[in-house]
Amino acid sequence: MSEFRVASRYAKSLIELANEKGILEEVHNDMQLFSKVVSQNRDFQLLLQNPIVKPDKKLAILNGVFKGKVQELTLAFFSIVARKQRESHLEFIAASFEEQYNTIKGIVKAQVTSALPLTANLREQLVGKLAAEYGQKIQLLEIIDPSLIGGFVLKVGDKQIDSSVKNSLRKLRNEFKDNPYINKL
Repeated sequence: MSEFRVASRYAKSLIELANEKGILEEVHNDMQLFSKVVSQNRDFQLLLQNPIVKPDKKLAILNGVFKGKVQELTLAFFSIVARKQRESHLEFIAASFEEQYNTIKGIVKAQVTSALPLTANLREQLVGKLAAEYGQKIQLLEIIDPSLIGGFVLKVGDKQIDSSVKNSLRKLRNEFKDNPYINKL
C-alpha cells in the first residue's frame, strides 16, 4: 500500500476519533507540534524511518519526547502506529492530518512570496480578496525572496500568479531572444 494511502487512512481515523471525543483542536495542535519537531530535527526523522531500530524503542523515544506535551489520545495513536510498524509513516500521517483538518474546517492555504515583507494593510486586503474568491478561510504563508526584485508570486492550491519583476524580466529576455529582427543585428 502506498505511503499516501496509509497516511490518509491513519489520519482520517485519528481525526474522526478526536472529533468524536471533542478534542480535535488539541490533537491538531499535537500533530502540528509533531511535524515541527520532525522538520527541525533530522536525526529524529531518520530514527523514525530506520528499519533497524525496533518499534518499541521508537515508541519509547516518542513517549519520552511527547509525554506531557500532547493529549493521551495522541500518545495512544503513536502506540498503535508503532505496534503496526508504521512509525516511518508518522511524518506523512501528520501532513495528511493537516490537509484533512483544513478541509473539514474550510481552510485554504495560500502562499505569497515577495521581495519585501507585506504591510499589515496589504496582507489584510490579500486575505480578504482570497476569502471572497474561495468562500473559505485563508491561511496565508509569507515568504521573503529578495531575488524577485519586486512584485509577488501567489500560490493557492494548484493555481499560481507570478507578477514578480524577475518573471517579467525573464519573459522580456525570451522575447528578445526569439525576435528575428534583433537576432539579425
